[in-house]
Amino acid sequence: MWLIGQFITLVFVMLRFCCTGDCAKGILVIQELDFSQTRYFVDHRRVCVIGGHGGQGITSFHSEPRKEFGGPDGGNGGDGGHVILKADQQIKSLASVLPLYRGFDGERGRSKNCYGANGGYTYIKVPVGTLVKEDGKIVSDLTQHGEEYVAAYGGTGGKGNQFFLSNENRAPMTATLGESGQKRVLYLELKTMAHAGLVGFPNAGKSSLLRAISNAKPAVAPYPFTTLNPHVGIVHYQDYEQVAVADVPGIIRGAHLNRGLGLAFLKHIEHCRFLLFVVDLSVSEPWIQLQDLKYELEQYEEGLSKRPHAVIGNKMDLPQSKANLLLLKERVEQRVIPLSALTGDNLEELLLHLRDMYDAYVTTEQSRRQNPVKW
Repeated sequence: MWLIGQFITLVFVMLRFCCTGDCAKGILVIQELDFSQTRYFVDHRRVCVIGGHGGQGITSFHSEPRKEFGGPDGGNGGDGGHVILKADQQIKSLASVLPLYRGFDGERGRSKNCYGANGGYTYIKVPVGTLVKEDGKIVSDLTQHGEEYVAAYGGTGGKGNQFFLSNENRAPMTATLGESGQKRVLYLELKTMAHAGLVGFPNAGKSSLLRAISNAKPAVAPYPFTTLNPHVGIVHYQDYEQVAVADVPGIIRGAHLNRGLGLAFLKHIEHCRFLLFVVDLSVSEPWIQLQDLKYELEQYEEGLSKRPHAVIGNKMDLPQSKANLLLLKERVEQRVIPLSALTGDNLEELLLHLRDMYDAYVTTEQSRRQNPVKW
């Protein structure tokens, strides 16, 4: 009966898959059930890495019948294992990276001149495009699939007494311990968290918009600061292109002064290639929101607000939004895309413009002979 129940549940989940969108211009947005609603995207991580300890050498003397003084035969210890960062194109987030990694220790030496086995390597899989920093300096840039960087070297194995045999000392009693592995504190940071970043003040409807256009399921509630960590959703198109959109936690006025969690939130925006400013049209003077958002971005990093972007007027389902939309268009030079994430009105226009921005990004990267980030 349990197996039957599990089969029925699986069938029900498969039936819950839904497909929304129109066939105009080949847009197809796929939404699927997400079993990991509590997981979120991580674009930077502090990690401590410690190489494996070298195995100790031993003191031993060969002995067998009729060969009383066989001489020293203590073997060396094995080297400790390295901790290695490896870029993997299947990994998209640093969420699986643990705060501490320790390499495998080398084995101790043995008699009969047997060396101890070296410690195995410990691999940490990270996304392609991961920057490795130490003391604020970039020490590695993993830009290709399979590229590796030795984060911590293992310690050298100790020497057995056979190593110290010489004409002056025919019976050495000396053996050394293995060396400790290298210890480092590294900071991992993604150069690109997502193609597009949703930027707006708390309760502007960014999470609802991400749920409407992608497969992500961030929490949605009628109060500010519902999102405290970024979520990334994937928008699928019929030609199999995938555009990653990040729901960046809402910033507040004074974020560049680190009010609230301002600098942490602004850092997420820095890792997006182009931006979608989400403005709440239900409040008076919505253009002030746009001005404040650009000001906070510019104070954090000069030129950040000038990245390719679009302005989205959300909550068009509310009565006062239509009048505010006209006022916003009069005061904003950029194109404004009005929509309602709640009802799904005019999402197609956003999806078309999002694809145009993505294609422009790919063209720009290729002209620079760079590989655009693919999802």
